[in-house]
Amino acid sequence: MEISSKHMKVNGINTHYHEEGSGKEKVILIHGSGPGVSAFANWRLVIPRLSESLHVYAPDIVGFGETDKLPKDEYTLDLWVNHLIGFIEEVSDEPVYLVGNSFGGALSLHVAHRRPDLVKKLILMGSVGVQHKISYGLDRVWGYEPSIENMRELIQLFSYDEKAAKNEELVRLRYEASTKPESQEAFKAMFFDSRQERLDELALPDEEIKKVETETLLFHGLEDQVILFEDTSYKLIQLLPHAELHLFNECGHWTQIEKTDEFIDHIFAFIKN
Repeated sequence: MEISSKHMKVNGINTHYHEEGSGKEKVILIHGSGPGVSAFANWRLVIPRLSESLHVYAPDIVGFGETDKLPKDEYTLDLWVNHLIGFIEEVSDEPVYLVGNSFGGALSLHVAHRRPDLVKKLILMGSVGVQHKISYGLDRVWGYEPSIENMRELIQLFSYDEKAAKNEELVRLRYEASTKPESQEAFKAMFFDSRQERLDELALPDEEIKKVETETLLFHGLEDQVILFEDTSYKLIQLLPHAELHLFNECGHWTQIEKTDEFIDHIFAFIKN
């Protein structure tokens, strides 16, 4: 399936996104923060099946993919969250299902906290958004210096399956995406310096998480070395008042890639419930 590629202005920012399907229910997929990541890289395996019965949108967050890059000091939580709120308002007159991966999970959690009227149900996978100390894996991801070997290490950290890091095509594709001059500069501006401070900025205080009334489905890979289960989803399931958790064994940070069909099956069941 060839996935569409579109652009529109959101809050004055030229925003690239994918749109597929024509179902009544709308779902918006928010990608993570790895070097060279984009909505397509994160969601290419998920969009075809989801779009068979849902209207699916997957935007590139500001600073990623083909969406505008901004000066270093402009990358803030408020910029990302307000841009995402603007995107939802542009594409839907009704509340949407919001699916956030990792960094995208934190943005989605903040949207549900600030604008619960926009979110029908919330789906978070390997999500940050709760206070914790940065892991070795995330420190390596956000501290990435472009090289084939460093990208191979990151893919090994992201995935449970050791074969992924030996997939030279995958390593080279992600490496080349990470070395595009604008993307490389933006990634360094967003995450390279003060990595713990950036993680802290993305966190919602525990007492505020308890106020998020949106029904939430949490996914996590038990072998996730980037966002550790015990630091994040284990805490979120105790704080969110209307949440359920699905934990995958033999799965790293790439739930949507390593457990694609099971991940989609659970989403459909959660939406229909």
